[in-house]
Amino acid sequence: MPVIKSAKKKLRQDKKREKVNDLLRKTFKDAIKEAKKSKTTVTIKKAVQLVDKAVKKKLIHKNKAARIKSGLSKFNKPVATKTKVTPKAKKSK
Repeated sequence: MPVIKSAKKKLRQDKKREKVNDLLRKTFKDAIKEAKKSKTTVTIKKAVQLVDKAVKKKLIHKNKAARIKSGLSKFNKPVATKTKVTPKAKKSK
């Protein structure tokens, strides 16, 4: 336990910050799980917002956030279907 007055205050601040950070970390992880499960635009958008907030608070690295957001965006893209291309008819002279 700290003895100096400023060290005691720092300990109180750190405990308070730890609670806030844990709450934010848990909410963004839950949002990612929900987005992967339901794959709706609303849940994906919410998860991306929470990931950005976690980066802003320096809870996760920006490159990790980019990977997470990239994976989430793949759920939102429509599946491309292959269309059969017919060759053009040649004109005879």
